[in-house]
Amino acid sequence: MSRAIKETQFQFPNQQGFYKGKVRDVYIFDSKLAIVASDRISAFDVVLPKPIPHKGQVLNQIAAKFLHATADIVPNWVESTPHPQVTIGKKCEPFKVEMVIRGYLAGHAAREYKAGKRMICGVSLPEGLKENDKLPSPIITPTTKASEGHDEDISKEEILAQGIVSEEDYEVLEKYTYALFEKGSAMAKQMGLLLVDTKYEFGKYGDEILLIDEIHTPDSSRYFYADGYDGLQESGLPQKQLSKEFVRQWLIRNGFQGKEGQEVPEMPQQFVDEVSERYIELFEQITGEKFEKAPSDSLEKDIEKAILTHI
Repeated sequence: MSRAIKETQFQFPNQQGFYKGKVRDVYIFDSKLAIVASDRISAFDVVLPKPIPHKGQVLNQIAAKFLHATADIVPNWVESTPHPQVTIGKKCEPFKVEMVIRGYLAGHAAREYKAGKRMICGVSLPEGLKENDKLPSPIITPTTKASEGHDEDISKEEILAQGIVSEEDYEVLEKYTYALFEKGSAMAKQMGLLLVDTKYEFGKYGDEILLIDEIHTPDSSRYFYADGYDGLQESGLPQKQLSKEFVRQWLIRNGFQGKEGQEVPEMPQQFVDEVSERYIELFEQITGEKFEKAPSDSLEKDIEKAILTHI
């Protein structure tokens, strides 16, 4: 069985800090970050107990591909990816919002719509939509970027009123978000996929706004298979999708939605293996490339060495 990295605890020369996110371990240096994509998996803003073999590699390599492909549209933070689970780049000051953009009524937005809401993050939705319907045009539904706990829906008007982002900067974030979604959708279409929704995070490096974190991965995005989409919608059947929604649905079926008082169900090894296989399928379908598993017998040492030689 392949090793999985649940967490790392390195100490590097000149290291100034460390931050453990839901999925990533972030090593902080003077003007750089070294980010390890662990194999942790989160859902409903909760980190699940068992790591998923190869998940970190899948996320890191998909993100690297799309960050490179969009660098001519939006400048980003990446300087190098010296290991399949490591990215090194510029240390930015993050904006405290996530720019969520939706082309279809799916996931959280569909659940809100089903509950009767027709206004999400200040954006009005028409009557008569079904789950997974294509929206008249893509909409931005931002969330706050919580340091811990749940991210919360927020409108553009609230962001500006609270001074979370200046109006000038927010206009740039909006422009970049629409441009990235258009590019991501075009790349997905080439692979027979529909980019349903995704999120982007941005930060400032000096006065420059850069795209940070991952993009267009199954953790930050939802994809449908284009083939069969129309027929499934017309029949009122669920769409076949590439995302970690299947993990959320498993948790829901087992009585967990991240609400107070609920306990995370135990993930049997068979399900862990299935999740790993699904992530590899995601990689190959999204990128069109064969997934090559990184050697796992000395994974921690290889990751540590990669960071040491590139900081």
